[in-house]
Parts: sequence; C-alpha cells; structure tokens
Amino acid sequence: MAKIICVVNQKGGVGKTTTTVNLAASLAVANRKTLVVDFDPQGNASSGLGIEKENEELNIYHALIGEAEIDKTIKPVHEEKLKGFLDISPSDSDLTGAEIELLQLEERETRLKNALSGVNAKYDYILIDCPPSLSILTVNALTAADSVLVPIQCEYYALEGLGQLQRTLSLIRQRLNPELEVEGYLLTMFDTRNNICHSVANEIKRYFEEKVFETVITRNVKLAEAPSFGKPLIIYDVKSSGADNYLTLAKEILSHNGGPSI
Repeated sequence: MAKIICVVNQKGGVGKTTTTVNLAASLAVANRKTLVVDFDPQGNASSGLGIEKENEELNIYHALIGEAEIDKTIKPVHEEKLKGFLDISPSDSDLTGAEIELLQLEERETRLKNALSGVNAKYDYILIDCPPSLSILTVNALTAADSVLVPIQCEYYALEGLGQLQRTLSLIRQRLNPELEVEGYLLTMFDTRNNICHSVANEIKRYFEEKVFETVITRNVKLAEAPSFGKPLIIYDVKSSGADNYLTLAKEILSHNGGPSI
C-alpha cells in the first residue's frame, strides 16, 4: 500500500508545488512507483510535469465528484528517466467549482480518500499537492493522507498562520483521520548569506524540534526555471544544488519510512 503524503501550508509561495514535483521525481528515480495528485485548481504541478491540461478530458475533479474512477484520470510522466515510475492525476480550474459541489455531496470530507483507495496498492508513494488555503479540498487531502509535509519559507513571517494549520490538523485527527502524522517541516528558499534566514531556521527548529527535516532547500535559480520547461529539476538540471537538495530529501524520507535509500 502507498504511503500518502499531503504537502500543505495555507500560505502561498512557500514551495508546496516545487516540493511535490521535485520530491516525486526524486522518489521515482529511486525506483519508487509514485503518483502525484494535483489538488490545486491552479494546476501548477500538472504543468510542472509536462501535462498539457487543456488536452486532458478527465482529471482529479471528475474523480472527486464521482464522474470517473481515479485510474481513468491518471497520466504517465513521459520523461525517459521517470517513465514507469511517475504518474500524475492532473487538475485544472474546474477543481475550483468542486468546493461548492462537495458541500452538497454525502461524505464530502472523504471523497479523495475513497477515490485513492482504488489505486493506492499500485504505488509506493502518493503525494498530494494542496491549494494554499484550509478549504474543503485541503480537508479532503488531510483525511486521505497518512502524513503531512509542511514547507516553510525561511522569511520573517514564516510562522504566521502555522498555528491555524496546527489547529486544523488537531481537528482532522479528532474527527476524520486519527492516524494522521507529521512527516516533517521542510525549510525552503534558504539563503545562506541572509541572517534572517538563519534566525528563522533556528526558531523553527526550536519550535518543532525533531520534526524539522535535516534537509534544507536552498534558493536556486534553476528551481524557478524548470517549471516553465515542464520538467522536474532532476531532469532539467540534475547537477544543480536544488536537484541535490530534493534527492537528499527523498533519501531522508525513505530512511524515515524504513526502506532502502537511493
């Protein structure tokens, strides 16, 4: 059965999609069968993995509202080094409407969990890229997940809003998913020359202690360039520091989950 990891933070611009795409690709090159669920209506994870969303008739929206089985929405990522190990269930702006539609459906908080139950035996890891809000979509993702990975940008307001996320996680555990764990807090956009980055990183480590990943994602121009080419960084520029960061993160996650490393 797949380990389902929800990548979540209600703040935008902290590296959720970048982390989802590049961690998934790093797990795939380690021969771990990996599925990305693009659960953000912006669909950036889809385009970041080379999916032309306008050409896809079915996506995660249709699985969520019961119009299609999720396996009908899944597309392979066609990069040679990832072929056979990385798939994606894409999204587009239709997913915005799902928030309203879900309010009228039974078991609205468990729609994604139920959908994924049909495919999770086929994968080692499933990564869910969440929207930058604590909406019914995010609640669905948290209910379906085994654990959460929280990217935190190393900036002055990094901890702002995390209290609300902690309360949401507590409520999800109480009411919908008592087994939900924290996979880890990931420091992103770290600039070694910036004293504020070091100060924020130390504060986050003091607050979350051993739950903070040892791996830190440093600022890297290639990370910003790769999505415009529809490629994860390990394909776009495997020698870049960003690619090395995400490979190291994948090794850390594989180690945490008791499997052989890369």
